[in-house]
Amino acid sequence: MISLLYYNFVMNEMYIMGLSIHSIGAVALLSVIFLNVLILFRIKDIHYYRRMMSIFLMPLTSMVLGGMLFTGVIMMAAKHLDFTVPNIAMIIISIILIILEVKRSKTLKYLNSKKENAFKIYKPFGLKLLYIEFIIVTLISLWMWLI
Repeated sequence: MISLLYYNFVMNEMYIMGLSIHSIGAVALLSVIFLNVLILFRIKDIHYYRRMMSIFLMPLTSMVLGGMLFTGVIMMAAKHLDFTVPNIAMIIISIILIILEVKRSKTLKYLNSKKENAFKIYKPFGLKLLYIEFIIVTLISLWMWLI
């Protein structure tokens, strides 16, 4: 009987710790999106931005988003794959974020850098996608933190 109570206590503590780590991941994801916005605002040269995206920004964004997905999967497993409305919303938002990041990086990859206005055309598009990502992550985070 005591071991069962101890097991429930430990599992509850692990679940609370997992939620804390998932929340920290949400703040990290918001920070990375904000960093992407700042860098896109400041950079004037397309070649430098492409290099920074391929070496630093895209791996960082992917790593943080992957960490969020990993902790989310672990939390779903801890809840015995209980598909609630918030869990389904987070799965859909994760897919949307992945699609937006792929769209943003593919557009940059296939952008003709020899055209004079290429980066001026890309900047508003990239910023729009980053703003959408920031708003989506902020809204879902606020929803989850206030539940």
